[in-house]
Amino acid sequence: MNDHPTPDTHPPHPLHPLLARAAAAAARVADGVPAGHPLDGPTPCADFDTRALVNHWVLYTSHGLEHRARRTELPKALVDHDFTADPGWPAAYAAQLDRAVAAWADPAPWAGDVDLGGSPAPAEGVARMLIAELVLHGWDVARATGGRIGIDEELAQLVLEVVGENAELYRQYGGFAAPVAVPDGAPALDRALAASGRDPRWNA
Repeated sequence: MNDHPTPDTHPPHPLHPLLARAAAAAARVADGVPAGHPLDGPTPCADFDTRALVNHWVLYTSHGLEHRARRTELPKALVDHDFTADPGWPAAYAAQLDRAVAAWADPAPWAGDVDLGGSPAPAEGVARMLIAELVLHGWDVARATGGRIGIDEELAQLVLEVVGENAELYRQYGGFAAPVAVPDGAPALDRALAASGRDPRWNA
């Protein structure tokens, strides 16, 4: 007889491995930003220069990702913080991504709703959109700084699916621009970018 029962553990949500891969891809993009790269240059997001884009990306896809899992508010000090002014911000971003991915490792955060500023939304849907944001804004940062984002086909297909589900709503609120035409048979990531209003051929 076993006097030491095995702790009650639950398998992670099926999307958790894709979240982890999206976070790893984002961390690689951040690590690839050249030291001293100008932060006032253009990005695929017309409303953001590079500094604003990186700050938005770091805030919502790492700190925001963890706070969504924990159902806590983002502190104002984080919302107002210029992450790009911190020495070694890519390493800090990678470490925060690890904490955020760990917060979603238990199945519990994927259940129920997340309060989005007084508007509850299903947690799984929020997590799916955050996976897409990791990739889409990761692509934005990579292109704005002369890099590339590398993701696998399964993750690209998920991003395409999530963008398709949310594009029209996001366009109503200015989150996505008008869709961009891409050739028939374009890769899934290119189709996801185009559906979100990004030109896959964009370069700084």
